[in-house]
Parts: sequence; C-alpha cells; structure tokens
Amino acid sequence: MKILVGYDGSNSAKEALNLAKTHAKAFGASVAVATSMEKGTEGQREEIAQAESGLEWAKSLFDENEISCDTHLLIRGLSPGEDIVEFAKENKIDEIIVGVKIIVGVKRRSKVGKLLMGSTAQVVILQASCPVISVK
Repeated sequence: MKILVGYDGSNSAKEALNLAKTHAKAFGASVAVATSMEKGTEGQREEIAQAESGLEWAKSLFDENEISCDTHLLIRGLSPGEDIVEFAKENKIDEIIVGVKIIVGVKRRSKVGKLLMGSTAQVVILQASCPVISVK
C-alpha cells in the first residue's frame, strides 16, 4: 500500500502526517510526502528552501518510526491540487491524506466548497482516483 500526504507546513498538514503514520503502521504501507509549488523561480529560493526543510522534517517523523518514506518537492507548473492528483495517478497511490481548514458562511460555492476553505483540498477530494482522507 502507498499513502500520499499533501504537506504545506500547516497545523492540519501536520495532523495529516500523524494520521499517515498510524495508517502506515497498521497497513504496512510506505509513505510519500509531497509539497507542490506552481513556480520555482530565482526569486523564490527562500520558499523552496523552506519547503525542502519542511519535507526533511516530515521524513524524520517516519524515519523515527522505521516507516518507509520518500519526499517530493513538486514544481511542475500545476496548481497544488492538480499536482497532488497527478502525482497520485503517476505513482499508483492507494490513499491520499490532506489537511483542510474549516470555515463557516462561504458564499457561491458547492456544499463541499462551503465546508472547505482550501481550494487545494477541494480539488484533491473531488478529482482523485483513490480514497482521500481529510483532517483538520
């Protein structure tokens, strides 16, 4: 089994990592942790370095528990949601875990959109070809 965690450094993404650890232990799964950036221009060196640092930290959580983990910084020109969905397809991922931000009172969105603030999580939930677990 392969689990993918969409990681952006937020508190909900850290909760997604914790759930992935639990699932990986229970199912003997390997974990891929991915951060997606639309661009990787020269002016974004600091953001790229910060993303790489966050991925290293995430990997250390799995290494401590002897869980197989690979990290991926995706800079492919896609929106983060589309990038996570495509990466999951390309790598035959069995389960995606994403963090979401819950809000109340969003107008002009679907029922799912009213529940989710992040468009990234919404895209992943609606377009992924495998089960998606969202955590807050």
